[in-house]
Amino acid sequence: MASLNFKASSIQIEERTTSYGPLPAGEYEMMVVKSTTKPTKSGNGSYLELEMHIISGEHTGRRHWERLNLDNPSLQTVKIAEEQLARLCVALGLDEVDDSDQLHDKPFVAEFGIDKKDSTRNVIWGYRAITGAPVSPAKLKTTTPPPAAAPAKSARPWG
Repeated sequence: MASLNFKASSIQIEERTTSYGPLPAGEYEMMVVKSTTKPTKSGNGSYLELEMHIISGEHTGRRHWERLNLDNPSLQTVKIAEEQLARLCVALGLDEVDDSDQLHDKPFVAEFGIDKKDSTRNVIWGYRAITGAPVSPAKLKTTTPPPAAAPAKSARPWG
């Protein structure tokens, strides 16, 4: 038990202006701020839960949780989760991810829609790089750095 010396009538309560219903369909600049692996309710698999925050615009600070069922008896469920994770990785410019922390604190754009089965929930239909230019998956596979440019010759004999 915690001892409290609190009087509710002494606190001015501001009217809440923010709705916690689904966000309007559209594109939102976001970033992953937290990730956790959790067991599924049935106990026969696990999912990666990504907590994302909107980082600009009217809905700055709103959060969204995306669950990716990467370990599931349903191969179709796993395929969908892997495709969504791959889309996010491409938007972040990542090819190989060893730890979900590598997804954190990197901005991207998410395309939100309203869930067709539950109109009180959002779904993410896709991701893209924040620059607006889509990142080609082929560019992610390049592991050799470009050749270094030759040093510029100085016009000054001492430089």
